[in-house]
Amino acid sequence: MARRRTSEPDADDPPRFFVWVRGLEGPEPQKWMAMDFGIDDWKRSLVLAYLELPKDERHLPLSVLARRYPPPRVDSL
Repeated sequence: MARRRTSEPDADDPPRFFVWVRGLEGPEPQKWMAMDFGIDDWKRSLVLAYLELPKDERHLPLSVLARRYPPPRVDSL
């Protein structure tokens, strides 16, 4: 039986974080496995808000999470 590294997420594990990111038409909800901001943190400026979801909410669809945790107010430039 193959061993998995403990740092690798299990394929059956749902995403842990609910994230609001800056989209072309305003805030957009996403679900992330980890708070990984990419090389040189290029994603950091796109993140408006994030929340680590409780285990019982990780399976919920984005539409439900977006209603439960509304987007932050974003002032347009």
